[in-house]
Amino acid sequence: MLYSVFMLALRSVRRNVLRSFLTILGIVIGVSAVITMVTLGHGATQAIEEKLTSLGTNLLMVSPGQRIGGGGGGGVPQFTEADAQAVAAQIGGVDAVAPQSRTNATVVANGRNWATSVTGSSNDWFGVTNGALASGRIFTSQEQSSGAAVCVIGETVRRELYGGEVGVSGLGQALRIRQFSCDVIGILAAKGQGGMGDQDDTVLLPLHTLQRRVTGSRKVNFLMVAMADGADSAPLKASLRLLLRERRHLAERDDDNFNVFDTQQLAETLSSTMGVLTSLLGAVAAVSLLVGGIGIMNIMLVSVTERTREIGLRLAVGALEAEVLLQFLIEAVVLSALGGVVGIFFATVASYFGSRMMGVPYSFDPSINLLSLLFSAAIGVVFGYFPARRAARMDPIEALRHE
Repeated sequence: MLYSVFMLALRSVRRNVLRSFLTILGIVIGVSAVITMVTLGHGATQAIEEKLTSLGTNLLMVSPGQRIGGGGGGGVPQFTEADAQAVAAQIGGVDAVAPQSRTNATVVANGRNWATSVTGSSNDWFGVTNGALASGRIFTSQEQSSGAAVCVIGETVRRELYGGEVGVSGLGQALRIRQFSCDVIGILAAKGQGGMGDQDDTVLLPLHTLQRRVTGSRKVNFLMVAMADGADSAPLKASLRLLLRERRHLAERDDDNFNVFDTQQLAETLSSTMGVLTSLLGAVAAVSLLVGGIGIMNIMLVSVTERTREIGLRLAVGALEAEVLLQFLIEAVVLSALGGVVGIFFATVASYFGSRMMGVPYSFDPSINLLSLLFSAAIGVVFGYFPARRAARMDPIEALRHE
């Protein structure tokens, strides 16, 4: 019986192809919108996590000032290299500390010039920031202590000044920064855009080189503290705060004149926020599914009215109310499920090209596709039940008299 009822429902759908397509259009749009929004939201979340990971995992960024991004305005003292050494030596759970100073400068090489960010730090900078080399080498201990005229450049700087083969050209060449010239001993592997702009647009010098030959100051702008694997960030940050307050001679009643910025907490906060926004967008898009369900109910009521004599004839020759109810209910479910399948197809195409345009990863999520298909079928059950019940409860005699 179920098979025959299902075939009757399919024949009815095929009998009015155009009307069936217009009926499922709302379901198609709703399913496509939900899946596309959720997929792009997940892709954006993944992209944010990857960008933050490229800054360094388990990383604390300590900056002077009384607000994030302060940079020491208003007479707030900067850090020193001794502060970095004290943090590395006196706080447990710290894997490495990279003191960092940064300035902007125009660099000149090969008859070209380029405005970029010039950073001074130690070799710990490579481990703390996940900075890998495409070619060349890092600084030697002697180069760091003596402030030698050597540098490591990012891929953007290499491309703009030297061109040629990626990761190779420029190695061993001279590079002039303001009034002094240095030798390029390494090329950083490309990272791309990050939360702080182009991560490849940088020139890295030994800290003493930057201080003596570029800025003329022994101050340190940031302390980049890498926590050891498995270290608990809460007690580590508390110990770090107490040590820095002591070294900066702050009284108990004084506020901190530095900030401790946890990249892991930022990643979790942004991921949570993106998850909420994705759910909200998905919920808004799901409203169109309800609109599509109302459209199905409307067309099914019209179909029941048009087929009144057919329904009366079936009931008159012995068809049960349950069979008539099941026939119209299956028609509604077939329509809504077909709309769900078509919607998944369009959503997959839209999500793929949308992720390419937005520059975020595309990941096919079977769970959200299956959930959307089941929800669209459920829409058919909910909104198709009333027309189906109306058809099943018709009086056969009155139905046969219907014009």
